[in-house]
Amino acid sequence: MIIKFNLQMFSEEKTEQPTSKKIRDARKKGQIAQSKELPQAVSLLAVFFTLSIWGKTVIAQLFGYFNMTANFMEAPDQLFEGGNLKLFLDDTLIFILKMSLPLLGVALVSGVLMGYIQVGFLFTVETIQPKLEKLNPLKGLKNMFSMRALVELVKSITKAGLLLYVAISYVRDHLNEILLVLELHPQQTIVIMWQIVYGIVIRCALLLFVIAIFDYAYKRWKNNKDLMMSKQEIKDEYKQSEGDPQLKAKIKEKQRAFAMGRMMQEVPKADVIITNPTHFAVALKYDASVGEAPIVLAKGQDLIAQNIKKIAGENDVPIVENKPLAQALYKTVDIGDFIPTELYEAVAEVLAYVYNLKKQ
Repeated sequence: MIIKFNLQMFSEEKTEQPTSKKIRDARKKGQIAQSKELPQAVSLLAVFFTLSIWGKTVIAQLFGYFNMTANFMEAPDQLFEGGNLKLFLDDTLIFILKMSLPLLGVALVSGVLMGYIQVGFLFTVETIQPKLEKLNPLKGLKNMFSMRALVELVKSITKAGLLLYVAISYVRDHLNEILLVLELHPQQTIVIMWQIVYGIVIRCALLLFVIAIFDYAYKRWKNNKDLMMSKQEIKDEYKQSEGDPQLKAKIKEKQRAFAMGRMMQEVPKADVIITNPTHFAVALKYDASVGEAPIVLAKGQDLIAQNIKKIAGENDVPIVENKPLAQALYKTVDIGDFIPTELYEAVAEVLAYVYNLKKQ
């Protein structure tokens, strides 16, 4: 029995970690791991921590405002006399600003800071661009009943249940104090109610912070899982970024052929060709107006060396056999470079020999 497997199915399985390019592209599109609860929890903690430090001042301002309000309530006719109404409204506005602006500033700074810690600096308009696919009701219905939507629903219900349990538990434990406020002076009532509200909010904020930490860890894991790649995707990405290996090889081959052609065009300009005699060939030229030393116009090994000698013979360029010098020049000097000082004497002897032959 013959069993046929579609190997393409295995190649498309996303088993590889995302590349840095895939992560960068996803980040540009706004696909990042970010917990919305974390900035909220930290902002709430920061606000109430500020209130705990600033509490005496807050209570004093509350008492002052309540006393002013109580005075007007005892004699409401005075509120509309002269400029009392304007004064009352101005004082109310100043009171609201004094109470809200510092807390709003703390909440804003802490929220922005937590957002920056999570994702760093990121500006993208990809997530707010209108897309026609978002208007598709079938796709919207599918998203409503997707696994991600189910996870978010379970998470919201669990979070709400835990927060409600923490609040009810705290109220139950302090129920006697809450009932006593009905018999106390208004100032004592404000202090006790502030302590109860502070206790509830701090505990809920700490719980929300712990939930946000786990939520952020889950978002990072889920985002990494969504960005996982198959081996074929990695190969395709490499081809796009680095180029097709076969195409690159062809380009390099053409570049080598072009460079070889240019090198061969320089051979007729040489003063001498120094050979091994069969394995190496180096073309030298000396021009006192260009430099103090001879320059290597061309060099090659085996078949290239034979071509250099062939072109030299066709253009009456002298060919001198010197095995040690040919090997040294080939191995130590690049095309277009001057020969090193340690080879001056040996090359000078060859050039002197060539110049004598030309004179004869």
